[in-house]
Amino acid sequence: MRPQLFTTLAEYRAACDALRREGHRLGLVPTLGALHHAHQALMRAARQGGEGQAADRVAVTLFVNPTQFGPNEDFKRYPRDLEGDLAACEAAGVDLVFAPELGEIYPPGEATRVRVSGLTDNWCGKSRPGHFEGVATVVTKLFAASGPCVAVFGRKDYQQLQVVKRLTTDLLLPVQIIEHPTQRDPDGLAASSRNRYLSPSERARALALPRALAAVGAAFQAGERRAERLAESLGHSLRGAEIELEYAALVDSRDLTPLVSGELAPAQGAVLLAARVGSTRLIDNTVLGVDVPPPVGAGTAA
Repeated sequence: MRPQLFTTLAEYRAACDALRREGHRLGLVPTLGALHHAHQALMRAARQGGEGQAADRVAVTLFVNPTQFGPNEDFKRYPRDLEGDLAACEAAGVDLVFAPELGEIYPPGEATRVRVSGLTDNWCGKSRPGHFEGVATVVTKLFAASGPCVAVFGRKDYQQLQVVKRLTTDLLLPVQIIEHPTQRDPDGLAASSRNRYLSPSERARALALPRALAAVGAAFQAGERRAERLAESLGHSLRGAEIELEYAALVDSRDLTPLVSGELAPAQGAVLLAARVGSTRLIDNTVLGVDVPPPVGAGTAA
């Protein structure tokens, strides 16, 4: 069944409230649109949830949020395909879609931003000034529009996930956060709407990212627990890669501070990567002892 489409805040909020009055539990998947199989996995995860987290109605938001894009980033060319997105939502069994115009999210005269300290100081926060302030602001607005719900975010945007968890806790929002494993294309590249920017040769070069994660993950699975050795493995795996590396870091999985020594327990450490391949900026990550190492070269791209 085709999902109900809402373009105004008032209508969308009323529909969410009505579902709850009828006894339904709402699952939410906030997106920028340009949906692909990884987004659909999040939609399905909203229904499945964990114990006490499953939703029986699912809403998806489609909004290319201008405040999280820098002045020289790809806001204007970011792919927009409402009909394709609605078809993807229908295939995943989504009930509600909220695709607002700019003024519904940022009303005239708006002057409020949400900032999460600490977690946004480094990594993408350092290389994309203002990005996480834009993310935190729009997520808070979408949570306010949707009301009490279960919201699903992928671990592929790992720093973003930690920011969203922090703001939800700090602002006492009635939202449960479910994190979902990174979804990958058959060749191992993390699924992303920006992958469509890559030429075939650029895509082949981009596989250096999941290949490096696979090497560190395999070392951890084989019993290596020393942070310094795992960091060495990461650096060795990226040596000679034909990419413009922005950062490659072994960090604490909770507060994202660098890990330079000591023995790591499963789930304690995460590897974060960001690089440009041609004009396309890509990120990827793995949580050691939690995520399965990427199956690089297992097939061709979808």
